[in-house]
Amino acid sequence: MPMNGLTNEQTNDFNEAIITEFRANGGRCGGRFEGNPMLLVTMTGAKSGRTLTSPLTYHDLDGTPVVMASAGGHPNHPHWYFNLVADPDIEIELGTERFGARARQLEGDERSRAFDAMTAAMPRFADYQDGVEREIPMFALERA
Repeated sequence: MPMNGLTNEQTNDFNEAIITEFRANGGRCGGRFEGNPMLLVTMTGAKSGRTLTSPLTYHDLDGTPVVMASAGGHPNHPHWYFNLVADPDIEIELGTERFGARARQLEGDERSRAFDAMTAAMPRFADYQDGVEREIPMFALERA
């Protein structure tokens, strides 16, 4: 299902532009992502088995990047959520560093702590939760 009114092809083109900019600028992106802490997650597609890369905003929580499967406030989980659940072994690009990691979905108090920390640092993410009925998943991306 397309998110934010974009077709899957438009979403892929949008993400590819962010990935290219990220890699060209040592992990930094401009425009609407200026100053946004970004990383790239390379994962295996749950249905396709293909190698896929998604640019994600993250929050550093005690030295571990955490990401929110907000889908920009869409009522459904983003596609990458299902990929991480199906195969949590991933590669991360953080700045100019690449390393293997494992995505671990956070639950209970641990999820609440990560959610609260991320929304305190980036309040717009709290709006995403307020606008949907689903509990937005949080993942810790732990270095392998």
